[in-house]
Formats: sequence, C-alpha cells, structure tokens
Amino acid sequence: MKLSGPWLEHPATQAVCAMLVDVGYQAWFVGGCVRNALIGAPVDDIDICTDARPETVMDLAEKAGLKPVPTGIEHGTITVVSGGIGHEVTTFRRDVETFGRHAVVAFADSMDEDAARRDFTMNALYADRDGVVADPLGGLPDLEARHVRFIGDPHQRIQEDYLRILRFFRFSAWYGDPDLGIDADGLSACAELSEGISTLAAERLGAEMRKLLAAREPTRAVAAMAQSGVLLQVLPGADATALGPLVHLEAEAGLAPDPMLRLAALGECDAQTRLRLSKSEARSLAELREAAIEGAPAHEIGYRLGAEQGLQAMILRAALMGVPMTDGPAVAKGAAAKFPVKAADLMPTYQGAQLGLRLKQLEKRWIEAQFSPTREDLLNSPE
Repeated sequence: MKLSGPWLEHPATQAVCAMLVDVGYQAWFVGGCVRNALIGAPVDDIDICTDARPETVMDLAEKAGLKPVPTGIEHGTITVVSGGIGHEVTTFRRDVETFGRHAVVAFADSMDEDAARRDFTMNALYADRDGVVADPLGGLPDLEARHVRFIGDPHQRIQEDYLRILRFFRFSAWYGDPDLGIDADGLSACAELSEGISTLAAERLGAEMRKLLAAREPTRAVAAMAQSGVLLQVLPGADATALGPLVHLEAEAGLAPDPMLRLAALGECDAQTRLRLSKSEARSLAELREAAIEGAPAHEIGYRLGAEQGLQAMILRAALMGVPMTDGPAVAKGAAAKFPVKAADLMPTYQGAQLGLRLKQLEKRWIEAQFSPTREDLLNSPE
C-alpha cells in the first residue's frame, strides 16, 4: 500500500528525509500523519522516526542547512525546521521499564522495537519517503475496520501510561466505527485500571477531554466511559445523560462541536479544577450552565449572551430537559436588540447610584416587554 498527499511531497519534508536516508539512516513517517493520510483525514503534524541518534540528527540537520531544535532530546526527539515547517524527528525507542507516565527508555535500531511500545495498532503504521506503507503489527486491517485496539496486552499498555485510558476513548470517538462498538478487551482493561487516572496531572486530563469532546460524535465513547467507571474517575459527579441530546441539537442548529458546551452538559463536576480550565473556559462554562438552568426567557438569554452563546445556552437547556429546541428566533431577536436609553438621557434628574438603578429598572421593563418599548416610552414611564 502507498499513500500520497501534499504534505508528503512537500520539498521541505522531503529535505528532512533526504538528510537521513542519503547518508544511510532510516526515515519513516509514523503515527498520526500516516493514519490520517490513509483514511483521508487532514494531516496536521509530521512525525518521523529514525535509527539515527539525536546528536546525529542535530549534526545532519545543521549540515543540510536546516534548523534543529532539541525540543525533547532526552527522549530522542529533535524538531527539525525545514521550509518553516517543524518536523518531529525521533530516534527508534524501546521501553526498558515503565511505571505510569514515567518510563525508562532506550534507543533502538529497528522499526519493530519502536512499534511494540506504541499504544494502538492504527498508530503503529509507518511510511517511507515515497509513501510506501510498512505495517509491522497488523494495524492496517484495524484502521480499515476503524477498530481502535491496543497493541498486545491492553493492561500492560495502560500500566505503561495511564493517560492511554483517555486516549482509548478519544480515539474511539474520532476514529472508531460506531457500528462496530468499542473494543471489549480495551474497555475491560480501562475499567479495571481506571484508578490509575488519579496519578495523572489535571493539565493532561484536560487536554485529552477537550480533544475527546471536540469529536463530531463523542456520545458513544463518553457513555462507555461512564459505564466503565472511567468518567467518574476523571470528573466525579458527571452525568452523561444529556450529552447525546445536546450533540443532536447542536447538529440541528448547524453549530460546530464545542468542548465547553459539551462539558456543560455533563453537569456540576468541578471541571475547572479537575481539568485545569483557563479562566475564559471556566467563565464560559459557568455562564452556559447558569443561563440554561436559571430559567430566563430565550430573548433575554440572547440579549445577555449574544447570538452564539445564547443559542448554545438554550440548546443546553433543551438537552437537560429532554425537549426540542425551538427558541432560536427568540435568541436571535434578543441578540440583535439594542437598549435605547443611555445614561445621559436620565441626567441630571438621576445621579450616581440612583442613575444606575433607574437604568437597570428601565432595561428590565424593556426586556420583559420583549424590546418593544421605544426610548420615549421608557423615558416617560413611572418609577
């Protein structure tokens, strides 16, 4: 089998391969770029593995007029910048000892050794600089079937790195066949070893959950997380019941997947701390849940939050209640409304705190009347 694509044929990428191959070293594209190219998905990152040691890669890159950056030299990774594009070049590795996310690795000389330490069979696919695919562990049939399967013993793979539990569900959401179902052996191992999630940093959990919830249809994977006990290890108190309806309503409204909206559908689960959300993410999450639960009418939600976030809040409310979402026009009306009274209109009759109170009073009346009162109506209204 042979793959192709602009990324593969790009002169900058071919220059990185040439600096290795032309002097007798191996250069193999590996992982996501090969997997995605084979299924017609976008290729974002270019990873290359080689039998050349990191110091040799640094030296060869400099001699070829490329820029080597030792981004992970202790793990064998050099970022080689060619034509302004970063290429992660990593020396073949094999595990010597593993415990959680900490592993003692040694450099290896063969693709087979390198493949054996990866997580899923579909990620252990390689391609040379001409695009000819090498499949040392039988990952091609799994990729073609969209079967996300651990390499070898799932328990061993997970114990090497407990983050692989979340990666298993994330890859199932992005690349798994919905009709095939989640791999039973992998799911069982994730359930049995789920307590290992407690050893992972919040930043890592957050990164994986964002990626999982950004999938077009994460419902099946998140439901499996809940059934296996994994979801409660990540987000104690989370409830996945409303996620499926939310994803359906999102699609009906033509909205792109939004991880924070989908996270809001999982309920009160201390996501800010557990996933180390940014301030803006935490604010968005709180605003969505408050607007969805507090019961304000749709036109007011649209006015307060704007068209996009207002629509998200009403979709969330509908999903939580298990009802259709029919409030789109009201949200749009509110988002387009402009309060016609300004502070200057009330001065000098009102000053200071009383001015603020009067403005809020008039705005409340205007919102309750669904924005129909004019400026004159409001200015002439009694206190």
